[in-house]
Parts: sequence; C-alpha cells; structure tokens
Amino acid sequence: MSNPGTPTFDQLRIFLAIVDTGSFAAAGRKLNRAVSVISYGIANLEAQLGLELFDREGTRKPQLTVAGRALLAEVRTISQGIDGLRAKVKGLLDGLEAEVDLAIDVMLPPDRLGRVLRAFKQEFPTVQLKLHMEALGAIAAMVLDRKAIVGISGPLSAGVEGLESRMAGSVAMVPVAAPDHPLGRAKEILPGMGREYTQLVLTDRSRFTEGRDYSVTSPQTWRLADLSAKHALLREGIGWGNMPLPMIDGDLVAGTLVRLHMPDHVGGTYRFNGVWRRDTPPGPAASWLLDQFVELGAQDRELEGLGDI
Repeated sequence: MSNPGTPTFDQLRIFLAIVDTGSFAAAGRKLNRAVSVISYGIANLEAQLGLELFDREGTRKPQLTVAGRALLAEVRTISQGIDGLRAKVKGLLDGLEAEVDLAIDVMLPPDRLGRVLRAFKQEFPTVQLKLHMEALGAIAAMVLDRKAIVGISGPLSAGVEGLESRMAGSVAMVPVAAPDHPLGRAKEILPGMGREYTQLVLTDRSRFTEGRDYSVTSPQTWRLADLSAKHALLREGIGWGNMPLPMIDGDLVAGTLVRLHMPDHVGGTYRFNGVWRRDTPPGPAASWLLDQFVELGAQDRELEGLGDI
C-alpha cells in the first residue's frame, strides 16, 4: 500500500473554493486565478493523495466523490487552523498578547464577568485566556507574583506597594441566614445576638490576609475558601454570614435565605479595583479588559447606610 503525499495549503484552498463556489470557473474568480491553474492545482492534489476528489463527467457542476466528501471536514479544519495561525501571528507582530492571565475576585457579580468575557472573545479571538477566581488578598498576591497580568480585586489591594490600580465599582455585602436559622426566625435581632451563633467567613491563604479578619463579629466561626460552599452552607442553616447581594437576590425572592437586620452588623460596601504591576503595564487585550470592568463598575449604585468593608 502506497503512502499519500503531502498536499500544499494552496491546493487545499483551491479544493475548498471549488466546493464553496460550485465550479472551477467560479473558484478561479474567487482566488483570482485562471481556470487552467485551478484545474492543474486539483489534478496535483488528487495525484498527491492518490484519490479522485471530484466527479467531472456527465454534469456541468463538479460533484464531490465519496473520497472528496470524506476529506472535506478535515480540509476545512486545516484551513481554519492556518487562518487562525496567521491571525495570531499578525496580532503578535502588532504587539497583541498571545495569552492573558486574569484574576477575578469571587465577589464580582457573575453576570458582569460573563458579559465582559463574551465581548472579549469577540474582540480578541486569537488571544488565549486563563481565568483565576480567588478571594480577598489572593488577587493582589497573584498579580504581584506574576501569576496574573491583571486582576479585579477587592479593597485589600488598595495601597499595596508595587501595584497600580483603577476603581472598578462595588457590590453590597449583606448578612443573611436560612429562614429556619434562629436569627432568620427572630422577629427582632438585638445587639450582640450574632455572637451567639456560628458565622461563616470567607478566607484565603495569601500573605495579605494572614492573621487578619474582615467583618467578623462572632467568636464562633467556620472559615471557608470557596464562596459557593459558603452559599450552600448558609442555605442549609449551618450559620449566618455576609454575601454579595447580586449572588443571593434569587434566594431572597424565593425565601431560601433571609436578610438579617442586625444593628451591630449591617454589612458593607465591597469595592473593586483593577490592578496590575507597576513595572509590567498590561498589553492591548489586558488593557481592554480593565477598561470594560472599570466602565461597567462606574454604573454601580451603592445601598444607603452601608460603610466600606
């Protein structure tokens, strides 16, 4: 059994042009080639592969043979891959990043993240993205340690040496519990009552939060590194704790969580900052991401009566 030869990309382009336009003449017009050049290219491709790709007899329009139909999908994949390669190389020559490492605070509303990344994919189709979801001081740590080129961090990034930042909006953090939790059932929550029950607290292992607590009232705490796990445990009635309001709006409407009106723990405003290393300015794609988060964050409206966390 003989091995097939290796076709050129130009031969594959000619093959696809004939399929897409329906004739050798139309393929020649599309590629700005003479019909004889198109015919010669296909003949060489068939000779390379050892297969007849078009049935040229008895019809005005060239029809794909069984072999031609079998190879069509593979040829399209190769063509798209080459087009993607050329686009990526052009981007690199123009200074566009090949890849962006983005670190996002888990408190950022998910719909905002999805909206920005959907637009990013359309704006920069050749740029690969690595998304890191972290909490509290871990965002600043990732950027400083060069594990992310840019980050959308909470308030812990403010004033960190070596980082530049831009304000990127805020989210309201409110205390909640399950409706069957003692605090959820209470008609009135008196000062100090929160200290009698387990508070679920989000934490991380970064050097910026080591030995520090934020918005912790109760001496009884369960510490979790995952916001989704905290959400699930709150709904199970295991404790009470602060949650970003957009994440629990559905729970408040459905009654699976209730907002706690605690006189000594009303919640707070959690502010976001876009951050990057001072000595490593973000490239075009990363800068575009920062701009989008900053612009959307400028539309945030803060709840009255909440101070900064």
